[in-house]
Amino acid sequence: MVGFGYDSHRFSPEGKLFIGGIEIDSGFGVVAHSDGDVLIHALIDALLGACCLGDIGEHFPDSEAKYKSISSSLLLSKILDLIKKENFIITNIDCTIVLEHPKLMNYKYKIKENLGLLCDLPANRINIKAKSNEKMGFIGRGEGIVAFCICQIEKN
Repeated sequence: MVGFGYDSHRFSPEGKLFIGGIEIDSGFGVVAHSDGDVLIHALIDALLGACCLGDIGEHFPDSEAKYKSISSSLLLSKILDLIKKENFIITNIDCTIVLEHPKLMNYKYKIKENLGLLCDLPANRINIKAKSNEKMGFIGRGEGIVAFCICQIEKN
């Protein structure tokens, strides 16, 4: 089974930028209820979609104070427990992050390793791509970030 996830956030001059559970040296953060880790949010939606278990907003509504500033890695861990309980295992993950800056070349392997640790998946089953939007739209103007994720799961 396959699942697809998407997330986007506006940049903020305050806070920190987390992508895949890794703090990115950027000098800015994102506007979000949680820590705003766009990649983990897209991954959570991909996993939930593959298992037909709804979406991130159903499991962690931004109207609940207990999720304010929460680590997205912790949210992912809760979803991984849920899909494990449903007897699903992840076979692979493919992600694309779209932003103009900062460049992620020096972070891609760290992100991949961290997602592998979080998901208990070998790094060779995770792919991370970083793209610019060629100066087009809100991403091209440096106003925000988008992530897409697709994953394959199977019944254990």
